[in-house]
Amino acid sequence: MSDALQLLLWPLLACIAIAGIHAYLGFHVVERGVIFVDLALAQVAALGATIGFLFGLDLHDPSSRYLSMGAVAAGALVLSLLKSEKRRIPQEAFIGIVYAVSAAAAILIVDRTPEGAEHIKFMFVGNLLATSPQEVAGLSGLYAVIGALHFIFRKPFFAISRGEVSGMSGAQVARWDFLFYLTFGFVVTQSVAVAGVLLVFSYLIVPSVIGMLLADRAPARLAVGWITGVLVSVAGMLASYQFDLPTGATVVTTFGVALAVALLWRGVRRG
Repeated sequence: MSDALQLLLWPLLACIAIAGIHAYLGFHVVERGVIFVDLALAQVAALGATIGFLFGLDLHDPSSRYLSMGAVAAGALVLSLLKSEKRRIPQEAFIGIVYAVSAAAAILIVDRTPEGAEHIKFMFVGNLLATSPQEVAGLSGLYAVIGALHFIFRKPFFAISRGEVSGMSGAQVARWDFLFYLTFGFVVTQSVAVAGVLLVFSYLIVPSVIGMLLADRAPARLAVGWITGVLVSVAGMLASYQFDLPTGATVVTTFGVALAVALLWRGVRRG
C-alpha cells in the first residue's frame, strides 16, 4: 500500500483538482449545449504548443505554455463572436470547424518535426503518473483563481448558460462569453498538459451528465458532479495500480462504468 501511495499520490491529487473545476465548468458546457468546446479549445491549445515545438521549445517550457494561452485567447474570441450566428448555424458547427482546422494545422506542423508522433500521443493521453508536486500546486492555484472569478461573476455566467439574456445587449453577451471561454480555455490548457485531451473531456462532461441524471437543482447537480469526479479518480487510480493498466485509459473507462450505474439507478427509481 505504501508503494501505491507513493506512486499515485500526486497523480490522484491532480485528478481531484481537475475534477473540482471541470465538474463546475461542465455544468455550463452542458447547459449551453456546446459539448465539444472542450475538445476544440484543447486542440487550439495543443496547436499553440505545437508551434513552440516546431521552434525547439519543450512541451513543459513556460514559453510553450504562453503560446498555448495565446492560441486559446484567440480561440475564445472567435467562439464568442461566432455565437451571434447561432440563429442560422448551430454553434457546435463552428466548434467542430475550429477543432478540425486546429488538428489539421498541428498535424502539418508535427509532420516537419522529429518525434512528432510522440508529441501527438502525449497531447491525447498525457503522462499522469509523472505529475509532480509543483504541477499539482500550479493547477490548484490556477483553478482557485478562476473559481473565485466565476464565483464573483456567477450571475451573468449562469444567466447566459440558461438562456436568460433578455436584459443584456448582444455586446454584453459577447463580452461575458469571451471571458467564460477565455477562463475555460486556460483551465483546459493546464489540465491537458497533465492529463491529456481524452481524460479532461471525461472530467468535463461525465460528472455533469450524471449530476443531471440524479438531481434537478443546480447546487445538487454540482455536488453530485464533484462527488462523482473524486470517487471515479480514486477508483480508477486504484484499478490501474491493481491490474497494471494505463492510468488515463482506466480512469476514462471508470467514468463510463459510473455513467452506466447512474443510468441503471435512474431506471430503477423510475420503475
